[in-house]
Amino acid sequence: MKAVVLHSGGLDSTLCLLMAKETGRDVVSLGIDYGQRHRIELEYALSQCHRYGIERRVLRVEWDKPVRDIPTGRSLDEIRLGVSPAFLPARNAVFLTLACAEATGVGAEEVWIGVNAIDFSGYPDCLPEFIDSFRTMINAAVPCGPQVVAPLIEMSKPTIAAEARRLGLAPGDTWSCYQPRFTNQGISPCGQCDACILHDHAWQEADRKKT
Repeated sequence: MKAVVLHSGGLDSTLCLLMAKETGRDVVSLGIDYGQRHRIELEYALSQCHRYGIERRVLRVEWDKPVRDIPTGRSLDEIRLGVSPAFLPARNAVFLTLACAEATGVGAEEVWIGVNAIDFSGYPDCLPEFIDSFRTMINAAVPCGPQVVAPLIEMSKPTIAAEARRLGLAPGDTWSCYQPRFTNQGISPCGQCDACILHDHAWQEADRKKT
């Protein structure tokens, strides 16, 4: 069976990629270049594909995205409240539609996506009801087309980190930061945006439970 995996280079999508590969599927990593400010994620994704011997494809798309102020220094309790200011409306709907179109073109039976919303549901297009609604829509748009698989949807962030470690990933192997720092020493995560805070929380909790 062939699977197209939406793969940004972050923790969730990279785990999703490796889970699909672990099942023995013929896996294709699909990135979306949509003019994101944290484009370094595309480089991480490519590096991961080279490491694991996975085919990499990138689609390029542009639309007039709303300007967003990326919050920094928020506590986990604050991040849990309401829709994230970093939420980009319709992004996952666009990404999944493109992935299903690509899957149809390359003869893939499945599209995998690493959404999850157990701990932090600030992204409406990561919720189970969105995935269920999208499946209904795409089945009408592409009769007998690819099935959408969301294996992380009921996993907590620490569980995701623990599974990532089991499959050979370390904290620095993926990229989550929304606003990277560029210095003479290179590029590093800011450590203050919501994505960085959740990434650190996931690994720290996974380490704590391991001990």
